[in-house]
Amino acid sequence: MASFAEATAIKAIDSHTYLANFPDDWCIGNVPHGGFVTSCFLSATALHFSTTHASLNQPHTITLHLTFLRRNAVGRARFSIRDMKLGRRTSTVHVALTQGDDKNMEPCVVGYLTQSNLQTETGISLPTSWQLHPPPVPLTSTRALLEGKEENWVHSVGEHASCRKASQKTKWWVPRYGQRGPGMADELLCWADGGKFTQSALGVIVDQFPQVVEIYPGTQRLDDSGKDANVEKERDRKPNWYPTVILNLDVKKALPEEGVDWLFARVRAKRIQNGRMDLEVVVLDEGGDLVAISNHVCLILGAERNMERSEKTKDLHSERNSKL
Repeated sequence: MASFAEATAIKAIDSHTYLANFPDDWCIGNVPHGGFVTSCFLSATALHFSTTHASLNQPHTITLHLTFLRRNAVGRARFSIRDMKLGRRTSTVHVALTQGDDKNMEPCVVGYLTQSNLQTETGISLPTSWQLHPPPVPLTSTRALLEGKEENWVHSVGEHASCRKASQKTKWWVPRYGQRGPGMADELLCWADGGKFTQSALGVIVDQFPQVVEIYPGTQRLDDSGKDANVEKERDRKPNWYPTVILNLDVKKALPEEGVDWLFARVRAKRIQNGRMDLEVVVLDEGGDLVAISNHVCLILGAERNMERSEKTKDLHSERNSKL
């Protein structure tokens, strides 16, 4: 089982080409988790700016836009970076993730990332009246969460956990008496292995949440052990797959270098229609400060679409892994 740091390890091939290896235990079904892939984009770009462009001192991604063209696969992945604009305050790169054999590399995900330095940037700052509405349910303490003594929050394993391996990389707590409204989900997260969330982990965090389709209309009731009170009914529900089409990330704050133990996230859909939905994800730190905002466009498909894999793809996976 690969830790987050191990799974997102990036190796430089030259000044603008980087390799990663997508492990099976970071998958949803047969497909690498979209948030994990996003974290690999963040890691590859961070390495690029700490080596090729170290003199710019721009270690932080402040904006990211990814388009998922086709499904990723377990095994070797190549990140090719083109410098689009290098500046004193911000720099923008185009990053293409390709997979396949050496003679037939196909683009799977492409994106633009903008780098800066969140610790040294200066300029006008003005307070606003923005806040989450409705507000999250109160939390006594994170210690109470771990001890199972928190009155308003309860641990959840999520639905269909056996086919969503990547979702088990974090522990999450949800409101004990149901979410705050339909199409909405609040959660508190920490790494399952006791690690800390660093900047590159934001890719996973903005794509790791209770599926709003599966808890709709927001009246899911969890018992004291964290099990769905309607578990028998849930067993009869067929799992879905929610492949990401577009993922945007706006980073507001740099996490401490040593990382943080806990993050809060709220995911909310404005419209779920015709097998497609939008998602807005707001991430706060333990003190309630805004860390990041993410927006997604996702499809809603049957899980069998995820599990399909041709013999040709199986052979390709074997060839990739044999070259690592």
